[in-house]
Amino acid sequence: MSKDIPIGVAVADLRPTQMTVGLHEVAAKRRRWRDADKHDRAILLRRHVLPAVIGPKGRRYITDHHHFARALLDEGAKHAAVYVLADLSHLPKQEFWTFLDNSAWCHPYDAAGKRRRLGAIPKHLSDLADDPYRSLAGALIRAGGCAKTNRPFAEFLWADHLRRRIDPVDVRKDWDAAVDRALRIARSDEARCLPGWCGANPAGL
Repeated sequence: MSKDIPIGVAVADLRPTQMTVGLHEVAAKRRRWRDADKHDRAILLRRHVLPAVIGPKGRRYITDHHHFARALLDEGAKHAAVYVLADLSHLPKQEFWTFLDNSAWCHPYDAAGKRRRLGAIPKHLSDLADDPYRSLAGALIRAGGCAKTNRPFAEFLWADHLRRRIDPVDVRKDWDAAVDRALRIARSDEARCLPGWCGANPAGL
C-alpha cells in the first residue's frame, strides 16, 4: 500500500452501509490492534484502507471493512485511511440509498438474514448488530473451508447458508464444534453455488 495514503478520517464520523457485523470477528481484530505497537498499527491502517462513498451532507459511508472499522471504534482509535469510490453528495437521501442498493454498495439484511428497508441501516458503527453466522463465515475462510473472493458481501451469503443449517444454540454453546460443522457444510456439493466454494472434500470430512 502506498505510503502517500493519508490517515486522517475520523472513525467516529464514518457511516455503515450494512446492518450487522460478527462481533466474534470484531473481537479478534480488536485484540490484534491492542497487541500492535505504533509502527504495526500504522501498517494495519494502511492495509485496511476503507472504501467509501460520499453521501448527503458530505458524510462518508464505508462499503467494506466494517469489522475493522468497528474494532477501531471500540478500541478508541481516532482516525482511519479512506479512499473514495464515488462522490454522491449531490443525490437526495432516498436516491442515494437506491443508488447504493443497485450498485451492491449496501447490504440491508438483519441478524436473521432478512432484508429490511434501506432506512433501517444504522447511522453509526456502534449500532451494528451482532450476527454470529457472519463470524462463522469469517472463521470458515480462515480455516480454508472456502476462498475469499471480491464478490460484494460474499461472506454474508455464506453466513446465510450456514444459518439455515446450524442451530444458533449450537453456535453459542460450542464455537469450535460449530466451525468444524461449518467446514463440513462448506465442502458439500450443496454449497457449490456460493462464491469461493473450494469443492467437495474427497474424504468426506
